[in-house]
Amino acid sequence: MKIYTKTGDMGETALFGGRRVSKAHARIEAYGLVDQLNAQLGIVALHMDDQELGAHIQRVQSQLFDLGADLATPIDVESDYIVRISVEQIEELEQEIDQMETELTPLKTFILPGGAPAAAYLHMARTICRQAERATVHLSSIEQINEHALVLLNRLSDWFFVMARVCNHRKQLPDIPWISPSSKSGG
Repeated sequence: MKIYTKTGDMGETALFGGRRVSKAHARIEAYGLVDQLNAQLGIVALHMDDQELGAHIQRVQSQLFDLGADLATPIDVESDYIVRISVEQIEELEQEIDQMETELTPLKTFILPGGAPAAAYLHMARTICRQAERATVHLSSIEQINEHALVLLNRLSDWFFVMARVCNHRKQLPDIPWISPSSKSGG
């Protein structure tokens, strides 16, 4: 099987179900950003030396494949092959966020992205996730989508933020607080 098909040479691609759309379509933008997020997690995994957190990252990478397929499949297309995002997946992320936060001191200020390499790359993943969420919100304004897909993206960005903090905490690296320019000048 060849990797290239030449079917997209004129700027169109096929969705699951067979419908062809422009590669600039909102649906392609949404699941393309999910793919970019997954690639970013590959970079996180390269720098992750915490086995427990690494297992969570790998599981989320697999979930992102499900999310991409969900977004690539119009809601009216039935398939045994496509796994739609479920409320259970969202609840699992919420439980993990709650569990990870037990290791952390509550934030009293905004923090700067950074710290250990894995944490810095998790912060980048969070921003890509927000970008994918915005694209999915746009998609949902023009086409019906699985509502759980949008909630999952929202929860994932929180999950990445907390995981970055845990990563730094386990490396004994403190959160770096944002210092407002107005507080620097004393006024």
